[in-house]
Amino acid sequence: MDTVALAVTDGMLHFELALACEVFGGSAPAGTPGSWYDLMICGPAAVGVGPFRLEPDRGLDQLPYAETVIVPGWADVDEDPPADLVDAVRAAHEAGARVASLCTGAFVLAAAGLLDGRRATTHWAHTQVLAARYPRVRMDPDVLYVDEGSVLTSAGKAAAMDLCLHLVRLDRGSAVANTLARRLVVPPHRDGGQAQFVTTPVPAPDNHPLAELLPWAMERLDHPLTVEDLARRARMSSRNLGRHFRSVTGTTPLQWLLTQRIRHAQELLETTDAGVDTIAAATGMGTATTLRRHFNRTVGVPPDAYRRTFRSRSGPGPNGGDHRGRQA
Repeated sequence: MDTVALAVTDGMLHFELALACEVFGGSAPAGTPGSWYDLMICGPAAVGVGPFRLEPDRGLDQLPYAETVIVPGWADVDEDPPADLVDAVRAAHEAGARVASLCTGAFVLAAAGLLDGRRATTHWAHTQVLAARYPRVRMDPDVLYVDEGSVLTSAGKAAAMDLCLHLVRLDRGSAVANTLARRLVVPPHRDGGQAQFVTTPVPAPDNHPLAELLPWAMERLDHPLTVEDLARRARMSSRNLGRHFRSVTGTTPLQWLLTQRIRHAQELLETTDAGVDTIAAATGMGTATTLRRHFNRTVGVPPDAYRRTFRSRSGPGPNGGDHRGRQA
């Protein structure tokens, strides 16, 4: 069972903390083989988290025993985070833990030196502050989250959910992450590279120009869809389509399509015995060569290796196993 530790202290943001507790401390999604995460909340004696008081069940000295350490948002970015928290997070990473920050929790990781020389992000309103205070961090202010292997950072609020689901996807596979997303009533996948700050208002779920187009395209991933096909279906020009895609999804039509094809391929690799040629056809990639090229570039491993990884973990499905040893 993967052990996840939330590192808390006075001044943490309650939204990000509650979100992580819901993902890693709740019950396993329906149909998930094996057990779910073992969640520890580590901190000093009772701490203030937003308007609440929280009683951690472990001390910060227990962080190095976790496989994944999550640092929720830090409220007062004008002040240095507590030294005991910084030291404990650094010790956990040195012990081999994967460390992830949600929102302004990145300030804790930066203070621990974990972001030196690495790409990182945080809430868009605080990226300049973090970059000025920690100049060795390669700050990327425009993305939802950044995965640097053993160190991950997310932007603010809803982007924290995207990173948590990304961690579940890495550990348990796309099928489990998508099932969990459906239970939480959130989008199953938003790429980390999508823009975190969109100037237009967020549309209602069924009240935007792509409300009918996106489900239509999802049902036809086995077709070689083009931007022109999508624009024709949406009854708009390709230029207008691109503008609406950027507003609604934070990415381009072709990148969105590729992401959906890759995620569908992941699910088929995890849940079926279909060959790579069959999966290439089912996801609209055309050939196994094309699928392998895009899959390797996006996921980081070839399709066959991805399937072996999830099939070889303990239990009858894509669960268990130790995340340590993944690329740093």
